[in-house]
Amino acid sequence: MNVNSLRRWGAAIFAMAGVNLAMASDPLNVTGDKFRQLDELLPTPNAYRTASGAPGHAYWQQQADYDIQVSLDDDKQLITASETVTYTNNSPDTLRYLWLQLDQNRFKPDSMGNLATPVDLESIAPDTIPFGVFRRQVVADEFPGGYQISRVADSKGRELAHTIVDTGMRIDLPQPLKSGEQVRFQIDWSYKVIEQKALGGRSGYEYFERDDNYLYEIAQWFPRMAAYNDVSGWQNKPFLGRGEFALEFGNYRVAINVPADHVVAATGVLQNPEEVLTREQRARLKKARTAQKPVMIITKEEALKNEKSRSKKRKTWIFEAENVRDFSWASSRKFLWDAQGYKKGGTDTLAMSFYPEEGMPLWDKYSTETIIHTMDVYNRYSFDYPYPVSISVNGPVGGMEYPMITFNGPRPEIDDEDRSKRTYSRTTKYGLISVIIHEVGHNYFPMIVNSDERQWTWMDEGLNTFLQFLAEQEWEEKYPSRRGDARKIVDYMKSDNQVPIMTNSESILQFGNNAYGKPATALNILRESIMGRELFDFAFREYAQRWKFKRPMPADFFRTMEDASGMDLDWFWRGWFYTTDHVDISLDQVRHYTVGTKNPDIEGPWKREQHNSEPETITAIENRARKLPRIVDAKPELADFYNKHDEFDVSNADRNSYRDMLAGLEDWERDMLSVESNVYVLDFSNIGGLVMPLFLRLEYEDGTVEDLRIPAEIWAKNSRKTSKMLVRDKNKILKSVILDPHWETADVNVENNYYPRRIIKSRLELFKEEKRRNLMKDWDTELKEKG
Repeated sequence: MNVNSLRRWGAAIFAMAGVNLAMASDPLNVTGDKFRQLDELLPTPNAYRTASGAPGHAYWQQQADYDIQVSLDDDKQLITASETVTYTNNSPDTLRYLWLQLDQNRFKPDSMGNLATPVDLESIAPDTIPFGVFRRQVVADEFPGGYQISRVADSKGRELAHTIVDTGMRIDLPQPLKSGEQVRFQIDWSYKVIEQKALGGRSGYEYFERDDNYLYEIAQWFPRMAAYNDVSGWQNKPFLGRGEFALEFGNYRVAINVPADHVVAATGVLQNPEEVLTREQRARLKKARTAQKPVMIITKEEALKNEKSRSKKRKTWIFEAENVRDFSWASSRKFLWDAQGYKKGGTDTLAMSFYPEEGMPLWDKYSTETIIHTMDVYNRYSFDYPYPVSISVNGPVGGMEYPMITFNGPRPEIDDEDRSKRTYSRTTKYGLISVIIHEVGHNYFPMIVNSDERQWTWMDEGLNTFLQFLAEQEWEEKYPSRRGDARKIVDYMKSDNQVPIMTNSESILQFGNNAYGKPATALNILRESIMGRELFDFAFREYAQRWKFKRPMPADFFRTMEDASGMDLDWFWRGWFYTTDHVDISLDQVRHYTVGTKNPDIEGPWKREQHNSEPETITAIENRARKLPRIVDAKPELADFYNKHDEFDVSNADRNSYRDMLAGLEDWERDMLSVESNVYVLDFSNIGGLVMPLFLRLEYEDGTVEDLRIPAEIWAKNSRKTSKMLVRDKNKILKSVILDPHWETADVNVENNYYPRRIIKSRLELFKEEKRRNLMKDWDTELKEKG
């Protein structure tokens, strides 16, 4: 074998090794071919889920119905309850056991979620930790949390074998549950309600020291059926505190026994108002259904009177809810209650707000109005809100959603000396409006479009944050939205500490940016800049309509958006959802051409002009300044023909060649030589890795401006570098080009988007160095009295 053969074999071996290494480091090829189809990443379509993204003809889902009796002990902050669960197996499978979620077990000191919670002592400064974070750990290690389950029995009262695994419980069935069959069983339990401000979480109580009262927001409070589906079987991953819930739809009847002076808000419709409300309150509630503004059902005066009472009697509030995936409630003697009906299209509901007196004047002004605004906007982009009530409750939980009821936190600041003096910051006002929009919006995603939150946080948080952004923009001009606009996600996109959107909920880094901000921004870019509003809105609404009251997976969303719009978006899903690439596209240079005529009498002078326009060499300048003597000047006889003619002079031979060339051209080819247009070639490089369309603003010397939008497919042949040719009229002389002039693409470096480059303007901030501690001076400082 000769040397050249060895070289060829060596090159081939290294090439194969390179391919294998690339496949090993990137098995899903998410960083290679940016336009490779997603078929290899998405599950194969079947009878349950079609290639179009719609539910298949054999789609199924389970049903879980609940009949619950619960009692709240306001002295001990204790829940005691009993439930009867009716579980219907609509799957084609035979089930030998059932899985339930025991979310309150997350608050056991030895729970997986507690023990697996890491600590970061470097996030702010070395060896430091916020008070609240430290308090949470101290309390978590001591709090007697979790369920005390006293009975698990079948419908005839016979004990059922069961095994508790952290936040899950497996019930072993005495007889296999075949397809189409039902099983009914009972569970009795109790648990201590957590203090939400101490332990965090999505529910708990708040204590008001001034009037010695409690406000309870109760959620994830009963053993709930885990989801069983065609993709993952039982969704029985442990609840570690972040990845939320995967649940089954069903019907609920819940009887809530509380102190007689408490007011209860809950999922569903109140069945016994005549037993728990006064005649006047019932009349107000009836009036609210047709009112044009919120009506007080329980007034401030009534709430303050309740605060002072300590009834020894008890009342039972009974609620029923149909076709919901969960049930939550709130209870306190501090609640004011306002309500207003909303009837439009297929929606006929009662928007209601429950809040303590401490929430005024913010909550009575904005809460119920925001509920109605949210439904008005979300209905247009998805489907008509189907439930009979929509509730917003102010309590300790900053923001959390359950069917028909949401928990929302912001309140005004109250002066310690004069409680009538109340103010709120801009952040508090818009924070309240935004969190209500967001949490009420969750009634659409995932409370109705029932995605698996335990696995894919972005499918509800990201989609909902996107719609939240649309609703905020319809509240007022220049609404200070935190997420949605492309420029708001730039810092995150260029950060190193991130993972793809398509990451399990418990493994996400920078949770808010990853699961909320980035997918919301991606969808807004799709809508505004790639698909257009009409195509996007039709496709998004189709997804919502297809999957309401069903359980979609990521592939169903991706496929539906493409199916309904007729656009191939695989490159977009691949880049935005499967990678951590960012947008940094550079406009490297702009080249200006005019068409060469090939006529030597035109091209010769043109070339001479171009040559003469070049700057003189520094050597020539110095030689002339020093009057450098030259031999040809001293001896003229050394000059010849070439001293009178340069390479740009034209000969008859050149002219004859030109004529011969013209004779060999077709008519249309000769026409091309006479085109007088300006030709511009724009060169781009993809620095960040994420391919995107090229949005250009072309400014011409005559003062006119042209906007040009080039689709992302221009990167299909080469995702690192590409060029675009523009042919313009001879009078259109290009002055400058701006790439992404409206900052639509989340480009992390807009300075390389200008040609020619612009001067970067900023501010130089000065600061004064702090004086070092002077112990001798401080030693005689008087001690302040305790305030």
